[in-house]
Amino acid sequence: MDANGIIKSIVFPGLWLSMADLLAGNMQQVLAVLQLGLNSPEHQLFVQQNSEFRNQNS
Repeated sequence: MDANGIIKSIVFPGLWLSMADLLAGNMQQVLAVLQLGLNSPEHQLFVQQNSEFRNQNS
């Protein structure tokens, strides 16, 4: 968990969850934070690497 209370997955880069908002049931903010993660450079690299892996193994 980072200093802002955001859980950032190591296994799935871009999977970001706001712990406080999740526990409070504030799903709008949970989804907003998740969208930030999905727009992150780390997630874009993850998607690109997975795409390349699939293309090599198909």
